[in-house]
Amino acid sequence: MSEDAITHTGSPAPSTGRALMLLALALGLIALPFLVQAFGQPALVPLATRVLIYAIAAASLNLALGFGGMVSFGHAAFFGVGGYVVGILYRNYVDDSLFLGLIPGTSQLLITLPAAILVGGLLALLIGALSLRTSGVQFIMITLAFAQMLFFLFVSLKAYGGDDGMTIRRRNELFGLNTRDDIIFYFICLAVAALVFLALWRIVGSRFGMVLAGIRQNERRMAAIGIAPYRYKLAAFVISGMGTGLAGALMANYLRFVSPDMLHWTKSGELMIMVILGGVGTLLGPLFGAAALVILETVLTSWTEHWQLVLGPILLLVVLFTQGGLNGLFSRLGIGRSEQ
Repeated sequence: MSEDAITHTGSPAPSTGRALMLLALALGLIALPFLVQAFGQPALVPLATRVLIYAIAAASLNLALGFGGMVSFGHAAFFGVGGYVVGILYRNYVDDSLFLGLIPGTSQLLITLPAAILVGGLLALLIGALSLRTSGVQFIMITLAFAQMLFFLFVSLKAYGGDDGMTIRRRNELFGLNTRDDIIFYFICLAVAALVFLALWRIVGSRFGMVLAGIRQNERRMAAIGIAPYRYKLAAFVISGMGTGLAGALMANYLRFVSPDMLHWTKSGELMIMVILGGVGTLLGPLFGAAALVILETVLTSWTEHWQLVLGPILLLVVLFTQGGLNGLFSRLGIGRSEQ
């Protein structure tokens, strides 16, 4: 692989500017709950938690979209199924029953999160194994079709609330911590997000990541030198689905509610907007994009019920004039080095 490709997939030796930006970002995220409490704005903690959860989902999608070149409109399926794993296991825990007569319910976060990752990965394996036999518009439409099939499936499941969704009375437990406390749950999500971004950094900077970048740039050439693009793309798609399922499980805990809306195609669109807004094919871009979209939505909805009419032109301006999303804009302003 060329030096440019290695740089794109995430060099293990970031520049001093990038390292300082990462340190400042980490310290800022750690200090955020205490700062907003000091300024009398505790409501910003749940907002930041939402940003972290969506950042995990967007970063997972970015592995497939930005680094693998797979434009998926079906990631809402993994997000929603991850949420339903938490909801169904909690329902069986409360009812003291077995899911499918085999699996006991639980309210332990250390069980529900891995379960959501596993189910998300298996679902991504099934969808990816079929969808990746196509490309382009056909791939987009097949992933969209699978997501909508699951959406209507959960709408029809009256045992789990159907269209009305399902309430989770308490957040899952972790080591006796009070997860109902917004600050504690924020730090749980922050720790999970840090692990996810660290794992993605290692993946895109590995040989696997370099091969994935080569497939994105020229799939035929990679096949000609003896690399099987299908297997690498499927592996990346599965990892992407696992991360998105994890985000869905955290969102179900955050909201204490899960509904088919989490599986709707519009959720896939939101995640894709976050990736594009932050910077496609960049490591921190999804975090910036998630923060921008969540904050814009929160501010604009407080001004007008027609907030989408204002959000649309703002997103258009960012995409047209930032050349690489918010990550590219920050790079040109001297805040670290571009990851492109």
